[in-house]
Amino acid sequence: MFDQSVTVLKGVGEETAKDLEQLGITTLEELLYHFPYRYENYQLKELADALHDEKLTVEGQVQSEPVLRYIRKNLSRLTFRLFVGEHLISVVAFNKPFLKKLLQLGDTVQITGKWDMHRATLTAVEVRKGGQEREHVVEPVYTLRGNLTMRQMRTFIKQALVMMKSQALGDPIPLSLRQAYKLPPRLDALEALHFPKDRISLKHARRRMIYEEFLIFQLKMQAYRAIERREIGGRAVKIDQDKVDRFIDALPFELTEAQSKVTKSILHDLKLPIRMNRLLQGDVGSGKTVVAAIALFAVVQGGLQGALMVPTEILAEQHAESLNQLFAPFDIQVGLLTSRVKGTARKHLLASLKNGELQILVGTHALIQDEVVFKDLGLVITDEQHRFGVEQRRLLRAKGEQSDVLYMTATPIPRTLAISAFGDMDISSITEMPAGRKPIETYWVKHKQMSQVLDMVLKELEKGRQAYVICPLIEESEALDVQNAIDLHAALQETFSKYQIGLMHGRLNAEEKDEVMEAFKNNEVQLLVSTTVVEVGVNVPNATLMIIYDADRFGLAQLHQLRGRVGRGDAQAYCVLVSDAKSEVSKERMRIMTETTNGFELSEQDLKLRGPGDYFGSKQSGLPDFKIADVVHDFKALEVAREDAASMINSDDFWTGEDYRMLRELLKSQGVFETERLD
Repeated sequence: MFDQSVTVLKGVGEETAKDLEQLGITTLEELLYHFPYRYENYQLKELADALHDEKLTVEGQVQSEPVLRYIRKNLSRLTFRLFVGEHLISVVAFNKPFLKKLLQLGDTVQITGKWDMHRATLTAVEVRKGGQEREHVVEPVYTLRGNLTMRQMRTFIKQALVMMKSQALGDPIPLSLRQAYKLPPRLDALEALHFPKDRISLKHARRRMIYEEFLIFQLKMQAYRAIERREIGGRAVKIDQDKVDRFIDALPFELTEAQSKVTKSILHDLKLPIRMNRLLQGDVGSGKTVVAAIALFAVVQGGLQGALMVPTEILAEQHAESLNQLFAPFDIQVGLLTSRVKGTARKHLLASLKNGELQILVGTHALIQDEVVFKDLGLVITDEQHRFGVEQRRLLRAKGEQSDVLYMTATPIPRTLAISAFGDMDISSITEMPAGRKPIETYWVKHKQMSQVLDMVLKELEKGRQAYVICPLIEESEALDVQNAIDLHAALQETFSKYQIGLMHGRLNAEEKDEVMEAFKNNEVQLLVSTTVVEVGVNVPNATLMIIYDADRFGLAQLHQLRGRVGRGDAQAYCVLVSDAKSEVSKERMRIMTETTNGFELSEQDLKLRGPGDYFGSKQSGLPDFKIADVVHDFKALEVAREDAASMINSDDFWTGEDYRMLRELLKSQGVFETERLD
């Protein structure tokens, strides 16, 4: 019944059906789930309780003849006096000249408009003659397309509700859960959302539909996970804990409590006969690479191979170098595969990988080429996993049979999004920084203070330090009045003629970018002007200053990533945000950046400022487009739904019981039980 076409409704012809289709509405279910984006409240208000600038509805008697004036050709202004209870107020209505003839002295009228308490004036947006009661004092307002009207949309929805109510339709949420959370049945909730009797019924209806959306999504996540574990399986890695402990003891530093906790979780996963699917997130410099090294060491000791895929060649070289240093005393071979490895060296590397002599391979997306064959790949690690497409990650995973998978990211994801977008993964977070790490001092300055900023740059350069200067655009743009990298590079070459100034941006090819970064890393370039391509980059401990031009153009997460490029050595590091921020949101971003260096706190703030839709910057996030639920504001409901979904999926009753039949059918109709999913 729910999947019937909207054309069964009276008044929905071919043209109207096309207009509805533009809104994604082709069935009765889609129509009923096209929720209002706001409501007009026509409940009568006492003026004594009204707030200044509040939109409200009052009822009163006309006390003066309406006066009509034309301010200009297409703008009229009509005024009259109105008695509301004991209050005599003025009413102003723009572009409603017909009211001049419609309204008579003594008429009872209902007026909705904006209340100016200081002038005792109501600016009317709607005037209704007579004191008759409305059918609904809270009326829905919908998104419309084509020639659709608000009246039509309300009529169609009312018809659909009547048709649905005539059928003995079930409810996807089991009665036990509805009773536990005091949730109305689905059809009652849908009716209350579209035609609320009052604010309380609307509130309960919203609670019900928010929970339903979250529960269905979380069930999908948990079902994917359960199917993978049951059908795809995995293999238990034989871990020699004594050897792992000796490796940890031999590290040149002590693990933080957070690193130790995360390491235990990963080793526990590796020992299970279930494929690991874990996301490891931690701030820039929090020590994720060391945790990855321990996991790789454990897998190699268990007789398997490991792979680490990173987004850039220079990052691959850096990781290979640091892993070789850590593994050298333990006779573990680490290979590096990038486009630079060619000829005989490449053949030898691939041969030793295939016969198992080479235990660990680090590289860029070169790792997923067909010629790369592992003898027995046990662990796949992807660093900065959001930089790779789903297909690239799948191809690397396919290099091994039932390989465990660890994703790493230095972009802390708010817990709110982590449990929604990554509900089918285990998530580990490194929330503390290694001991002795100095917080980066961050300042916000206006463009007019640039001379002081340049003095600061000079002082750092004179100490033998290096600095980054970041700007949003490569070349001058008419659309945006922002500093651009090419002009800035030229200007800074004049200002700091004694020093080498590098330039890096997205139009350079991979080899050119690597050359620039290599020169900066080796201190052959002291000042690097760059766009955000430097965001995920090489470790340059000697760089102590990060200048970000037009910082208000960036989100908090991106600003934090850029700031994390400095402060990797022993010296105090600084970040200067240059911005003439005008909007309140931009000013708030600048303020937050100067007050905290904690990436997890920043990510939560960023989510509040930008909203879940914009956080990842693209639709690749895996976040569904919820119709009524909001992962930020309805976070508690999201957590409850996740816990309920997990306990359902883990119970036999969910897979066989009649109470859960509708939910199972819903998941089946969406293809949940058909696909392998590890991304």
